[in-house]
Amino acid sequence: MNIHEYQAKSLLAQYGVTVPRGMPAFSVEEATKAAQELGGPVWVVKSQIHAGGRGAGRFANDPSGKGGVRVVKSVDDVQAAAQAMLGQVLITKQTGPDGKEVQRLYIEEGADIARELYLSVLLDRATSRVTFMASTEGGMEIEEVAAESPEKIIKVSIDPATGMMPFHARRLAFGLGLAGDTLKQAVKFMMAMYQAFIDLDASIVEINPLVITGGGDVVALDAKMNFDDNALFRQKAVSAMRDSSEEDEKERQAHEYDLSYVALDGNIGCMVNGAGLAMATMDIIKLYGGEPANFLDVGGGADKEKVTAAFKIILSDPKVKGVLVNIFGGIMKCDIIAEGVVAAAKEVKLSVPLVVRLEGTNVEKGKDILGSSGLPIIAADNLADAAEKVVAATKKALAA
Repeated sequence: MNIHEYQAKSLLAQYGVTVPRGMPAFSVEEATKAAQELGGPVWVVKSQIHAGGRGAGRFANDPSGKGGVRVVKSVDDVQAAAQAMLGQVLITKQTGPDGKEVQRLYIEEGADIARELYLSVLLDRATSRVTFMASTEGGMEIEEVAAESPEKIIKVSIDPATGMMPFHARRLAFGLGLAGDTLKQAVKFMMAMYQAFIDLDASIVEINPLVITGGGDVVALDAKMNFDDNALFRQKAVSAMRDSSEEDEKERQAHEYDLSYVALDGNIGCMVNGAGLAMATMDIIKLYGGEPANFLDVGGGADKEKVTAAFKIILSDPKVKGVLVNIFGGIMKCDIIAEGVVAAAKEVKLSVPLVVRLEGTNVEKGKDILGSSGLPIIAADNLADAAEKVVAATKKALAA
């Protein structure tokens, strides 16, 4: 789960991470009031969307090319910037060409920036350890730094037996070229950042840029936090920060039914049980010349209601011109899948080719249900056969 910058800063501040003073605003009036309460002489008006590159982005209706983060020097300019941003579509390299509507802002005090650094903490799956990453190249995308100057990235893995220790933070601070009181502040900053990561079940905490001010203070000028969905049941305060308007509607519906769904750019919808099988299904669709429209894993213990919901989510995507259902019934029974598919197909009045491959528990019952449904379902004997048939049927439907 993602949250907005202002929410991330609020959480981090509770752990002792230093952040600039700021206030969220949902209207021009609130933005103006926030600027007046914060006082000047410099304010930063920040669009709040779940995407990076806001400052370098552009608004679809603004030919001036001004981005979604603006530094201004009067309350009137805060008001003007808020009017120009709220309700408008901001396009960044992470939003895609459709962009995202700005529904909230963050009004923040300006900062005296002497240096911009990068700092993050995440789970490194290669080592199975919480890992800090730091770089002197703050303000840049870390992927660009890794590609162009990998030697400028410092990594420190944290042993789960000891947790974060001051020497870990000092190693990072020395690598960033910090010294004196600034180094001491950085150590406290990193220790607080680690504790927030652990306590809140975060999957990443990223500060980019981490700034050193003219006075030598260490401040999180921006903040990004993502959280492990599987731990949200014990993170009620974090869960309450979810902004469903920032999520893909189909992904939001999938979340309600505990389905793993990710929208893609193709035209062949996929419903599979098991993440590994879902990946293999998408791969073989591409092998036979098709493009998957989604990743959808209904899980091992799905019931008829969940399968029906999954099928309806797939068909709600107008790009979908064919559907492949690929189920290996272990815990999941093939007849349950078949009942769900039939119920959903009848409810939405199926109008695209549907290929179904079933194997495993109660497979014959499942095939009987599909065969007697009266629906134009194309049966497949194996995965390769299923992929070949759905790609061919989809291409035929597109050509018709």
